[in-house]
Amino acid sequence: MSTQPIEEGRGLLRFLTCGSVDDGKSTLIGRLLHDSRLIAEDTLETLARDSRRHGTVGEEVDLALLVDGLEAERQQGITIDVAYRYFATQRRSFIVADTPGHEQYTRNMATGASNSDLAVILVDARKGIVTQTRRHATICSLLGIKHLVLAVNKIDLIEFDEAQFAKIVEDWNKFSADLHFSETQPIPVSARFGDNVTTSSARTPWYSGPTLVEYLESVDVDYGLRDKPFRFQVQWVNRPNLDLRGFSGTVASGQIALGDSLVVANSGRQSQVTRILGPDGDQPTASAGEAVTICLADELDLARGDMLVPPAARAEVADQLAVNLLWMDEEPLLPGRKYLARFGHAWVPVSVTSIKYRLDINTQRQTPAKKLALNEIAFCNLEISGRVAFDPYTENRATGAFIMVDRYTNRTAGAGMISFALRRATHIHAEGFLVDKAARAALLNQQPQVIWFTGLSGSGKSSIAKLVEAALHRDGRLTYSLDGDNLRLGLNRDLGFTDQDRVENIRRVGEVAKLFVDAGAIVLCSFISPFRAERRMVREMMAPGEFIEIFVETPVEECIRRDPKGLYQKALDGKIPNFTGISSPYEEPEAAELVVSTAGRTPQESAAAVLDYLRLRLGG
Repeated sequence: MSTQPIEEGRGLLRFLTCGSVDDGKSTLIGRLLHDSRLIAEDTLETLARDSRRHGTVGEEVDLALLVDGLEAERQQGITIDVAYRYFATQRRSFIVADTPGHEQYTRNMATGASNSDLAVILVDARKGIVTQTRRHATICSLLGIKHLVLAVNKIDLIEFDEAQFAKIVEDWNKFSADLHFSETQPIPVSARFGDNVTTSSARTPWYSGPTLVEYLESVDVDYGLRDKPFRFQVQWVNRPNLDLRGFSGTVASGQIALGDSLVVANSGRQSQVTRILGPDGDQPTASAGEAVTICLADELDLARGDMLVPPAARAEVADQLAVNLLWMDEEPLLPGRKYLARFGHAWVPVSVTSIKYRLDINTQRQTPAKKLALNEIAFCNLEISGRVAFDPYTENRATGAFIMVDRYTNRTAGAGMISFALRRATHIHAEGFLVDKAARAALLNQQPQVIWFTGLSGSGKSSIAKLVEAALHRDGRLTYSLDGDNLRLGLNRDLGFTDQDRVENIRRVGEVAKLFVDAGAIVLCSFISPFRAERRMVREMMAPGEFIEIFVETPVEECIRRDPKGLYQKALDGKIPNFTGISSPYEEPEAAELVVSTAGRTPQESAAAVLDYLRLRLGG
């Protein structure tokens, strides 16, 4: 290891190791820790004992076990979670993230990359560049990593063959030409034996470049956050007493001092900094990475998620964005489906309005797509329910990234990098009217309502809805029916029956139903509507209490027996693709207001059960 003193300005380097399964990432980090002499004697003894127990490298000490802390990882010899380790040389300190190589855990790798300044991509010298290598490299590029080490590992297993190393480097250069790395350093290494990791190897006389540690010690990484415009995302409003009202959070970028002017990004309201409170009390300045409370001269209306910026270097504000999106959920992304997204500390509903293209990991070609599967990357248009402040990701990683969360499962579904705002329809605003929904409902002397019948094809939804509407009409109620088949003959005739078209079908129905409710009507909707997320989307369009979900429960076997339109038989014969209950799923409601089991009941009996419930609910 180098014995030179720490160089001015080198400081801390955050990097990750990534690559395919069993390329040697954990072993490499174990080697770095071992050769940095940061392992205590008792740890080495434990390591030797665990190596013998797990038997992953015979009688040798398995350095990967220093990093693979989970028992599942040790048993399988693979990394599942992201493991962070610290080590230092005389010239620099390091935090390294050991990320999993298995495709299933790509989301974990992306997490590690999002906080790194450099990536070490390992390649098995026997296998060369593989799909997972390309996927990880693409993610690193999208996440703004500019410096990369191509560590061709297990060079010992190919007898230190220079030609094979050169071939891998050539393949890498061809693949990475369209990625946005400013520098790539290829290094032949053996993590197991230490060749070219901390010291130059006599077994690679043909290689004259730096060792891995030499490169990591000397690479000039542009941190840049202190020099970027000031960005402060409010985490909470701090008001411990009547004498103090401040806004707490972490400075995302830039610097601030007492007396500086700040603007609320969304509203444009301006004020001056009167106090900056840190962990030890008042301080004159604050810069990127510091957690502080900022007090302002004026009583501005700020809340969690707002952003404070300087007047001369404001963040952009928009409700439609073009973004790069890495999909992390096993449930595919469908355009039109609602998700939650976190921008800084602000949570807002979002939906992908269109997938412009999907990125082919192997070729870097842009291919068309109607949905995104797990680990796929795409360039999309994103619509936000509200306006958010941001910077393009290429300009500021701290304020240009967001995450998407499935509203139903609360799983992290995607990670996004903002490219630019879509400046469309900025002149359009919601128009108010002199006559509102309450006035229309009062004139009709009824409570506006959406009555949503859901169930399989052939369950009896439409038949029951017709009978219910006729009875409500006789009761003097103003009603209107929206039926799936009827709308597909007109408004939705451009839609098919793929998952993404089903989502858009229900979204349009919901918007139409909302207009009828605004007119004061009782709207009866009969739709298969197979996905819970879309039924919930329609529910959330309405005011509380305006949506009644009725599950017309009929076993698929009974629907097949009835088969009034002969559709099930065609679906079973393979003549109708994406048929709900056969080749496409139906997600039963988990909390419907009413469940009507139709097996053994006539439509009239089922309708009577619905009417009994509705008359109690609606009155009369």
